Amino acid sequence: MYAVFQSGGKQYQVEPGTVVKVEKLPGEVGTEVSLDHVILVADENQVQVGHPLLEDVSIRGRIVEQGRHRKIIIFKHKMRKDYRKKQGHRQSYTAVLIQSIEKRLEEAAEAVT
Repeated sequence: MYAVFQSGGKQYQVEPGTVVKVEKLPGEVGTEVSLDHVILVADENQVQVGHPLLEDVSIRGRIVEQGRHRKIIIFKHKMRKDYRKKQGHRQSYTAVLIQSIEKRLEEAAEAVT
């Protein structure tokens, strides 16, 4: 089973047990998080696609690390104009261990009745 979710303007494909680095989320290391912007869920025999999101599916995970990526250098210059600009940037991230992809109870209750 895998799912595609959206976080920080980017989309990620995950399975239970994988660690994914997403844009910085609030919380301490060890805190449980719920990622609710799920776009797609696929089982062995079924694929569900949201329009635009799936309302009955959430992804549960645990924050493993809060960190920053390597520095990238932005260098701009204009030829023959004596213009140079050097700038650096480090993006913050949150590493999340995906624990489970679960459907909410409303759908399970409808399937029983």
